[in-house]
Amino acid sequence: ELKTMQGPGHSRRPRRHGLSRSRRAELQFPVSHVDRLLREGCYAHRLSSSTPVFLTGILEYLTSNILELVGQEACNSHKMRITPEHMQKALGNNQYLSQLFEENTYSQGDGMRRDFLRSLSKSRPAG
Repeated sequence: ELKTMQGPGHSRRPRRHGLSRSRRAELQFPVSHVDRLLREGCYAHRLSSSTPVFLTGILEYLTSNILELVGQEACNSHKMRITPEHMQKALGNNQYLSQLFEENTYSQGDGMRRDFLRSLSKSRPAG
């Protein structure tokens, strides 16, 4: 919608309302929310302006693919609602997604510390 500014000091040029980054990128997920989480998470000193847009696109793509697979699994089970069991079965049947969500996915390096400590305890000589 275009609005014109009138009065002293204003030209009759129409004013445009800003589009959100999600709308500009044609995404359903909120780019600004992902941007805020990236900045608050201190993952890097500097972030490109396209980083949250790219990450939001990836998250939306993965979510839609997973939802499609799980929906098909629920349909194959003759159910109208998706349950956690449908999710588990659909992710287990897909090689790439099961690899992505396998149990030794590390959360902010926590699992790496446990593996490192385990390897240290194994390498110590008995005595």
